[in-house]
Amino acid sequence: MGYLLEYDETNPISIETYGKRLIGKTFQDICDEDDMRKAAVVRETENYEVKHENKKRKGGLGELVEERYFHYQSNNDARPDFDKAGVELKVTPYKINKNGSISAKERLILTMIDYCSVVNESFEESHMWAKARLILLVYYLYRQEIKNRLDYKIDYVQLFSPPEEDMKIIEHDFNVIKDKICAGKAHELSEGDTLYLGAATKAATSEDRREQPFSDELAKPRAFAFKNSYMTYVLNNYIVPGKKTYESIVEGNIEESFEDYVVKKIDEHCGSSELELCYKYEVNIDKKPKDLGAILAYRMLGIKSNKAEEFVKANVVVKTIRVENNNKIKEHMSFPIFRFKELVEEDWGNSTFGNYLRETRFLFVVYKFDENGELRLRGAQFWNMPYEDLEGNVRKVWKETKQILIDGLEVEKVNGKNYNNFPKASDNPICHVRPHARNAQDVDELPDGRMFPKQCFWLNKEYILSQLDENFLEE
Repeated sequence: MGYLLEYDETNPISIETYGKRLIGKTFQDICDEDDMRKAAVVRETENYEVKHENKKRKGGLGELVEERYFHYQSNNDARPDFDKAGVELKVTPYKINKNGSISAKERLILTMIDYCSVVNESFEESHMWAKARLILLVYYLYRQEIKNRLDYKIDYVQLFSPPEEDMKIIEHDFNVIKDKICAGKAHELSEGDTLYLGAATKAATSEDRREQPFSDELAKPRAFAFKNSYMTYVLNNYIVPGKKTYESIVEGNIEESFEDYVVKKIDEHCGSSELELCYKYEVNIDKKPKDLGAILAYRMLGIKSNKAEEFVKANVVVKTIRVENNNKIKEHMSFPIFRFKELVEEDWGNSTFGNYLRETRFLFVVYKFDENGELRLRGAQFWNMPYEDLEGNVRKVWKETKQILIDGLEVEKVNGKNYNNFPKASDNPICHVRPHARNAQDVDELPDGRMFPKQCFWLNKEYILSQLDENFLEE
């Protein structure tokens, strides 16, 4: 016997209204309220709750809501879940951070990428857009202390359609991914290639591979997904009451791509000295801020604060690079510190540093010293780490660092100075480990209980130089 639906399956508003009755319920409540004897659509009633308690089972809570609340058979095809209304259902977690802010806990998987068929799809007719056009978002609060995930509570339910100002970037992202597949480089896809829409790895095991149409090399299975940074923006600006606002770089329509527009805006100032830019944008240089380069970049883009809407959505990080007059770089590039005891518990595929490089797109703003020692703007470029570099030398350094921490960090004092066996800049062409502590007292606990100055991964200055547009180095 089937269910008499309490909503109009052809009407998105009716589906949303019924969905909002989930607010305040736990997933256990949904199970308890569902009359199992009438749930004829459920495939497996025996031990159903037990199956969905497993925290490692991806998608389980979504299927539970589909089958136990909306009472329709879960499907894995390319059509939206509520096909007659064109609505896709997504059940997704959010978290409360230590500073009280909220963020999406993970990216939002939309649909698997079929490498062989996507190359023949336009954006408007793609399976991806069919899934992303109109989404019923069901947000539940992830709490680490909750062991049975049926006890997670649903806090927000709302229809979401990507706003018009995001559409051009999402379509461009889709085409970047498609073009890479058409070039026979599906195996080199990275989330850092794009801004809002990413190609996220989606494999049962690390060995899983798929055929691609224009290369004999097998590629990791991937899915179209809205990035974590984009979903955090959606959560804070469209879902949770008390909307945050950020200034937008682009107002109205532009002819070029977003990235080309950003680079053009900064390039308009090429040749200006850092001092001239400070005067122009009224930046106080008496107390030269540490992030002066980023501040000037935002001012050149018309942003009065240090947050731009598009950069927040896309997880774009601004990095200033200073090139010497002899075309060398003095400084390595630092990244956030890592916690020793946390790193040894990670695996590379889901490591903090690996994910940071996979998911972050960088805006390099490049200055060069002229013959008079004046620092002058040369231009800007977007960059993300190439797949082969990330999965080659960077992975090697990360694994070496983890093994050193597991085996016990070796520390030797020579002439009053401490030396250790973390990977050095001379050991690897791309990255190394070195201190990122404010002072000798800024320490963290090693796995063996000793205290040691905080460390971080750094990209070698020679590697950074090799990634820059050659035009920045010309006289």
